[in-house]
Amino acid sequence: MKARHKRFAIVIAGLAALGVATVLVLSALNDNMSYFFSPTQVAAGEVPPDHVFRLGGLVEAGSVQREEGDLTVNFVVTDTAKRVAVAYSGILPDLFAEGQGVIAQGKMGPDNVFIAEEVLAKHDETYMPPEVAAAVEAAGKMDQRHPGGQVQ
Repeated sequence: MKARHKRFAIVIAGLAALGVATVLVLSALNDNMSYFFSPTQVAAGEVPPDHVFRLGGLVEAGSVQREEGDLTVNFVVTDTAKRVAVAYSGILPDLFAEGQGVIAQGKMGPDNVFIAEEVLAKHDETYMPPEVAAAVEAAGKMDQRHPGGQVQ
């Protein structure tokens, strides 16, 4: 084999290794991404099956139910158009309240209940996560009263 062919083989092997590394990195990033969906999109079936995603909206007033002697909390997230039941086992953020914005990360369960692994609440009375505000606005009722209380 000539020196020229050896250099060519090394360049081709290097490009192949770079291609394999790129595919592995992109695959790992795709597995770790969690997309945001509103309750309307979840009800329409737009969520990927068996994939972690974020559900955002407002906690519906009167929907929070706690299991006696357990950390399990059940509540409903709404974007004023559709509702999604959520089950979460753990300690909720201090600012979690009915009628407030919330983002929950998890998967849809077999009984169409969103099983949350993490719950994030808004940080003050004037802030609403941008994804939640966009979902509520897309539902067309940003300035109207809704089951979760008054949007600020």
